[in-house]
Amino acid sequence: MMLQYILRRLLASIPVLIGILLVTFALARMIPGDPCRALLGEKATKETCDRFLREKGLDRPIPEQFAIYLRDVARGDFGNSIRFSQPVTRLLVERLPTTVELSFAALFVSILVGVPLGIISAIRHNSWIDVLTMVWANIGVSMPVFWLGLMLAYVFSLLLKDTPFWLPPSGRVSAGMDTTPFYTVWNLTLPESGLGRALPEFLSRLNILNALLTGNGALLRDSLRHLTLPALALGTIPMALIARMTRSSMLEVLGQDYIRTARAKGVRYREVILRHAFRNALLPIVTVLGLSLGTLLGGAVLTETIFGLSGVGRILYDAITARDYAVVQGFTVVIAIFFVVLNLIVDISYAYIDPRIRLN
Repeated sequence: MMLQYILRRLLASIPVLIGILLVTFALARMIPGDPCRALLGEKATKETCDRFLREKGLDRPIPEQFAIYLRDVARGDFGNSIRFSQPVTRLLVERLPTTVELSFAALFVSILVGVPLGIISAIRHNSWIDVLTMVWANIGVSMPVFWLGLMLAYVFSLLLKDTPFWLPPSGRVSAGMDTTPFYTVWNLTLPESGLGRALPEFLSRLNILNALLTGNGALLRDSLRHLTLPALALGTIPMALIARMTRSSMLEVLGQDYIRTARAKGVRYREVILRHAFRNALLPIVTVLGLSLGTLLGGAVLTETIFGLSGVGRILYDAITARDYAVVQGFTVVIAIFFVVLNLIVDISYAYIDPRIRLN
């Protein structure tokens, strides 16, 4: 039954992915301006631009360009960047790990703080703890990420620079840190190109994962220190949302008859909260978690800029300015695929948490 449910969700995701490819392709072509003059300058002659468009395949009819693009994407080829003169796959491998690592770290911080606060707030409903938690949640939702990032950098990198609480204000690792990829440490031979090479390189650029796979404790500690401030800045808004949703969902469940029955039968209060109430309150919380991670992946631009991280944000901005269709399409499609995969994981989580959903 569970396998059938997963297969149905996978099949339902295929039209969504095709629609994403179509919309992304169309929107990229709708960006005002000419890629030739955006790259070569306004003084480029018509003959130069015609040759440029012909070399890049941009002189062909739009339907033909889309058909070629679909064929290439199916083979894992997102084309070549006009501005950076590199395959888009290479740029994805270089830039996307920073955004992915930052987003997952921010979500981890959000869950670590938001869920317990929401549970405590629900248990202590209308107490001073509940009031303070909700006030903090409202402030957290309203706080601009760029301002919070600057304040965190000012406090932890300047005011506390001579204390053990000092944290680096920029970058992913310290200069001179050993970041040898795990496949080199393991003496693995990678293919010259293709997914067999791109995937290990992508994973090796996730510094925390690479440190764990290689047993590099110094890299792990240094990466965590560099990641702390950006994760706190980026995770504040989802942290507040998760706390509020957890509180709301828990309050609804705590008022149910089966909770009162469990308590009347003498079940330990902690077990009532964690096994009965929290599990049945998980569905809306899981929804918020999935949406939060998707939002973090797409919204880390300001955080990356403030903390000097070379992620997706800056390269996408440069690509849009240069009308670099391949980069815009490639990065947008990959981020959209992350959204689809996250929604699929959320759906599967629903079926695991509530078996009745599998029968619908």
